[in-house]
Amino acid sequence: MAKTMKKTDVVVIGFGWTGAIMSKELTEAGLNVVALERGPARDTDPDGVYPQTMDELTYNSRKKLFVDVSKETVTIRHTVNDVALPNRQLGAFLPGTGVGGAGLHWSGVHFRVDPVELRLRSHYEERYGRNFIPEGMTIQDFGVSYEELEPYFDFAEKVFGTSGTAWTVKGQKVGEGKGGNPFAPDRSSDFPLPAQKNTVSAMLFAKAAESVGYHPYNMPSANTSGPYTNPYGAQMGPCNFCGFCSGYACYMYSKASPNVNILPALRMDPRFELRTLCQATRINLAEDGKTATGVTYMDASGQEVFQPADIVAVCSFQFNNVRMLLLSGIGKPYDPVSNTGVVGRNFAFQNMATIKVFFDKGQHYTNTFVGAGGNGVAVDDFNADNFDHGPHGFVGGSPFWVNQAGTKPIAASVTPPGTPGWGSAWKAATAQYYAHHVSMDSHGAHQSYRANYLSLDPTYKDAYGNPLLRMTFDWQPNDIKMNLFMQEKLGLLAKAMGGKAMGVYGKKEGTRFDTNSYQTTHLNGGAIMGTDPATSVVNRYLQSWDVHNVFVLGASAFPQGLGYNPTGLVAALAYWSARAIREQYLKSPGALIKA
Repeated sequence: MAKTMKKTDVVVIGFGWTGAIMSKELTEAGLNVVALERGPARDTDPDGVYPQTMDELTYNSRKKLFVDVSKETVTIRHTVNDVALPNRQLGAFLPGTGVGGAGLHWSGVHFRVDPVELRLRSHYEERYGRNFIPEGMTIQDFGVSYEELEPYFDFAEKVFGTSGTAWTVKGQKVGEGKGGNPFAPDRSSDFPLPAQKNTVSAMLFAKAAESVGYHPYNMPSANTSGPYTNPYGAQMGPCNFCGFCSGYACYMYSKASPNVNILPALRMDPRFELRTLCQATRINLAEDGKTATGVTYMDASGQEVFQPADIVAVCSFQFNNVRMLLLSGIGKPYDPVSNTGVVGRNFAFQNMATIKVFFDKGQHYTNTFVGAGGNGVAVDDFNADNFDHGPHGFVGGSPFWVNQAGTKPIAASVTPPGTPGWGSAWKAATAQYYAHHVSMDSHGAHQSYRANYLSLDPTYKDAYGNPLLRMTFDWQPNDIKMNLFMQEKLGLLAKAMGGKAMGVYGKKEGTRFDTNSYQTTHLNGGAIMGTDPATSVVNRYLQSWDVHNVFVLGASAFPQGLGYNPTGLVAALAYWSARAIREQYLKSPGALIKA
C-alpha cells in the first residue's frame, strides 16, 4: 500500500533545467513545491571536484552521469514491421540522471531559435507551397512567436550567464565586424558577458568561411568569459578552457547548470523540497480523468509513495515525459496507421555531418586538448531558411561550426582516412594529427514524420515492472538529401583551410539509423505543443489539453527538431509556461485556452 505524503501545491517530476526553472518561479509565487528526481543528489562538490572530475574513463567511457540502462532504457526498431529490442548500451544519445539532469552534463552551447522554425509549416507553405513538404512529413507550428518569447530568452541568458556577441539590440546594429551573427533576430539587451576567446581551430574556420563568402560569428556560450553573478545571486567563475564540459560537472563553476545557477537560491527557500532517488511511476488522476491529484513514485527504499498536489509539472527528459503521459493515461496515444492520437507523435532527433581536416606538423598547431563546451565560431548561411530551398527539394537547414570542446586522452586518436586501425602506422598518425586537425560540424535540423513515433513496448519492462518506451525511428529521404547538401557546403570550408587530408563523416544514400553512432542528445517531440488538441498534447502554454493542472515542459514539446541546440528554447519556454501559471492559471485554475 502506498504511503501518502502531506499535500503540496506543486509536484515537479525531474530536476534538470525545466524542473529548476519551474520550482524557482512557483516558489517565488508563494507556492510550496516538491521536486522528485529519479537519480542521486549531484553538485559541483563532490561531483565536480578537481582533479577527480577530469576522469574520462569514469565519466565519458563508463557514463557516470547518464542513465543506468540496466534499470531503465528504451526499445528501438526502424519500422512498425520490425521487432523492437532494448537499447543496452548508450551510444546514439546520452540521457542524464541525477540532480541537474542533462543540464549538468551538457556542453554549454546556448542558442535562442531562428523565428522561422517556430512557424515552420506555415513558412514553407507560404514561400514554397504546400506540395513542397514531402508526403508523410508532419512538421507544424509551435503556436508561439519569437517576439512573445524574446523576454524569456533574455532572462534565461541572464540566469545562465551566457557569453556572446549581439548583432542588433532594440533594432540598433552593434555586432558588425565584432563577431555578431547577421542572421540573428533582434534582442532586447546584449549578452550578459562578451564572447569567449576563440581557439586556433575556430579562427581558422572563421577565415575560411569569409574566404568562401559565408558570415562567421561567435557562438553563444553558457561557459563564462569572466566572473558573473546572476539575477538569483548565484556566482560563476571564468572558464579556463580545460575541455571537460560535456559529460562532466564543471569544477570552475563556469558552465551554467541548474546546480550552479538556480539550486543555490532554491535551497534557501523553505517552500521548496528536493527529494532524490525517487522514481515517478505515474500521475494520479481524479475519477473523471480530467484533473491530476498528484504523483506516485518509488523512493530509495523501494516504498511506493503518493504525493498529492494541486499542480503537476512534468519536467524530465524528453523520452521520460512522453512515457509518463502514456503510463498515466493522459492524452490519446498516437497511431501511425490511422494517423490519429497525439502522445508519441512527431518524434524527431538531429541530422549531423562532420568533416575533419588534417594538417602537416609545421602547418597549424590546433592543440585540441584545449576547449570549452559552448565556445566556437559558426555560420548560419544554410540554417533555417536563410537560403532558397526551392532548387534543392528538401526541408530544413543547418548551422555549421567549429566547437572545439577538448579532445580527451582516450578519444584522442583522430587520424586521416586510410590510416590502419592499429600498429606502428596508427601510432605515428595519432601522434602527428592529435594537435594538427580541425573538426567541424553541420548540426542539422531534423524533421518529424508519420513513421517516426514513440509508444509503450508490449514486451519489455523496467526494474519497477512498467512498460519501457518503444522508439520507432529511421532516417527518411529528406534527411539524407539535406545531409548530403550540407556535406557539400561544409566541404567548401574544409577545402579553403588547405589541409593535407580530409575525412567526411555523414549520411549517404541508404543510411539507416544506427544506435552506435552518436548524433546528439537532442531528442524532440512526442508531447508536442500547438493550437489544435487533435494534433498536439499541450497548448501554447505547455498545459495538457486533457488534464488542466498538468504542464509538460522540455524538448518533448517541439513539433520537430531545430538547427540549433535545444536548451535555449527549452529554458525560454519553461519561463513562458511558468509565467502563464503565475499570472493566469493561479487566478482561475482551468484551461488557459479552450479546446
